[in-house]
Amino acid sequence: MPLGAVRPSPLVEQAAARLREQITGGHWPVGIKLPGETTLAKELGVGRSTVREALRALAGAGLVQPRQGAGVFVLATEPVEDWPTRLRRAAVTDVYEVRLAVEVHAARLAARRRTHDDITALRAALEGRRAASTADDAAFVDADIAFHASVVAAARNPVLADLFTEFTPVLREGLIELLTLTGLRAHDPNTADDAHEALVRAVEDGDAEAAAEVLRGELEDPFAPVGKPE
Repeated sequence: MPLGAVRPSPLVEQAAARLREQITGGHWPVGIKLPGETTLAKELGVGRSTVREALRALAGAGLVQPRQGAGVFVLATEPVEDWPTRLRRAAVTDVYEVRLAVEVHAARLAARRRTHDDITALRAALEGRRAASTADDAAFVDADIAFHASVVAAARNPVLADLFTEFTPVLREGLIELLTLTGLRAHDPNTADDAHEALVRAVEDGDAEAAAEVLRGELEDPFAPVGKPE
């Protein structure tokens, strides 16, 4: 099956797309060696440097693997999804279970490692959440997530912070939907404020187990705005 020449610009993206189609379509099965750069360049109607960049992109996606002195071989017929892509496709309940594990441990660490600046940030985030109680559900969820992000930040663990940041978009969407469906804030616009205040106090007091238990109880409550969606 001929590859067909690509149109001008963006050449690398087009070349990579054409090569990917050949691989995912089974024209080049796993384990086979791809034609050389010169051959591919001629079929695609591009320069060798463009082919080289396209192959580099496919290697980054886990589809091909260059072998020194041997050529480029097909490694897989489906690209490897990066972490953010997988999270965007994940069910909010699955993300929430990860959130529970991450945040409870983060609360424990925050109580042990918090600084004066961390406490100041926590208090400010709590006030921001309270101020958002008069706003719509989206704004309230944003303020709530900002508060929880400040707890994670106080844990002083960049890996935990990165994990929380990665799943925040999926979490935000799920929480807004939950509030819309339940109408929970109609009777209590600043729902679960007591729990958030208790969490700040536990972190401030350096009580790691109390901080972890307060947050666990909050996140496991299906009726709180940050409760697990069913």
